[in-house]
Amino acid sequence: MKTVIEDWTKPDKGIWEIRGEEKHFVLSKVMCWVALDRAVSIAHLLHKKDFAAEWLKEADAIKNDVLTKGWKEDIQSFSQTYSNTDLDSSLLLMETYGFISPDDERYKKTVEAVYTCLNYKGLMFRYNNTDDFGIPTSAFTICTFWMVRALYVIGKRKEAWDLFNELIQYSNHLGLFSEDLDFETKSQLGNFPQAYSHLALINTALLFTDEVEVSKFIRP
Repeated sequence: MKTVIEDWTKPDKGIWEIRGEEKHFVLSKVMCWVALDRAVSIAHLLHKKDFAAEWLKEADAIKNDVLTKGWKEDIQSFSQTYSNTDLDSSLLLMETYGFISPDDERYKKTVEAVYTCLNYKGLMFRYNNTDDFGIPTSAFTICTFWMVRALYVIGKRKEAWDLFNELIQYSNHLGLFSEDLDFETKSQLGNFPQAYSHLALINTALLFTDEVEVSKFIRP
């Protein structure tokens, strides 16, 4: 935890290891909060009250920092970094890790903004602001699964089910996914098979395991 406490205030390259200048990426801050939040739970289990109190104080400081500097009123969404108003699919993970409630209007608006900005032909960009490689030309498979979950938890379950059904059609004949998908042809690109894509597939499919609920969305 010493490293997290020392480093969370520093800029970095973000989850996608974006080239160029280091920035204060929102998800990087959130993941530092996750580390401390889980450490607090462990400290309580071990009856280490002093550690729990110290780490909780730091976790609260991170949360306040993100909610203050990461939320942008002008776009009604959290942004990729503190210093820009670009959107990023990784923002969808803020709810997944428990940083923010799916009922929080700021999260709901972020999901809607990310969908509007980064959804292209049924697939999700990781981000579409330019780095030194230019604008990405393919969809990162895991990001579309993240969007399925995000839509589901904010109450847009029909939209989530439709997007999930569309996405699983793009696997190969064995039901496997690569790291990326071509926006136009839906051809598989990048590392194959990609473990992260399949973990996301499993986690997302579990949302629809209630057959009664699923039946509401299946078209006859």
